[in-house]
Amino acid sequence: MQSRNPSKEIQVQALSGAGMLVLELLLFAGSLTLLIRGAEAKDALQILPAVAGFLCFVLIMPGFFIVEPNLGRVLVLFGSYRGTVRQAGFYWTNPFTSKKKVSLRAHNLNGKTLKVNDLAGNPIEIAAVVVWQVHDSAQALFDVEGFEHFVEVQAEAAVRLVASRHPYDDGMSSEVATTLRGSADAVANELGHELQQRLGLAGIQVLEARLSHLAYAPEIAHAMLQRQQAGAIIAARTRIVDGAVGMVEMALERLSKDKIVDLDDERRATLVGNLLVVLCGQTSATPVLNTGGLYN
Repeated sequence: MQSRNPSKEIQVQALSGAGMLVLELLLFAGSLTLLIRGAEAKDALQILPAVAGFLCFVLIMPGFFIVEPNLGRVLVLFGSYRGTVRQAGFYWTNPFTSKKKVSLRAHNLNGKTLKVNDLAGNPIEIAAVVVWQVHDSAQALFDVEGFEHFVEVQAEAAVRLVASRHPYDDGMSSEVATTLRGSADAVANELGHELQQRLGLAGIQVLEARLSHLAYAPEIAHAMLQRQQAGAIIAARTRIVDGAVGMVEMALERLSKDKIVDLDDERRATLVGNLLVVLCGQTSATPVLNTGGLYN
């Protein structure tokens, strides 16, 4: 982006509205009294001050405003920024000053589901929830056009960028160690940092950013599910085989140590094969009674 001069919030304390309200009531009462006396006396010299008093009363009235908790009022006088009133209360300022409301409360942005490509080029569906609030009211109002819409657009751009930097799952890329599915905290921190860089120029502070939806696109979801199932089956089979080999080693060691039976290489190979079939088989083993010997 080009260099720019960002606005800076100035916190001001406006005049108390209670004191000005008392003066307004006194002005109204005095003007009304002069009007009644002038009408009774039919004296224009008393009616004219009364009319002037009513005009002043009407001009002063727009200067009153209320600041609710966690809501700010940005004061702009004839196009010049005068400051922001953040403290809740009843105030009065120059009647010609515009008093723009700015919410300082935390906002939730539930981003819409986006279809993007991850680092491996796989189409995925992704969405994020962003918690943000206005940190600098002057920047929010004067440095961007519609800061709420600005947050929505930049959040979508940040989600797309972060999604393109990581693969969906493990084993899909050797370029990065983090994945969208398995590194939720790392991805959330990266998304929050990326959003803060983008929204800082609008005076927005990102409180939290986290993925709310993550899935393969429908056109590849079935194929990727089969891939995950195959990976799970291979992992389970590997663990079963490792355990079975350990049990066979233990059985052979016990048979040899306790001298239960003396096995030559061929009988040992047969025993190992039978044990592996029993331990690694999908179904229960069916015992077979052998009445003869191994060699006849």
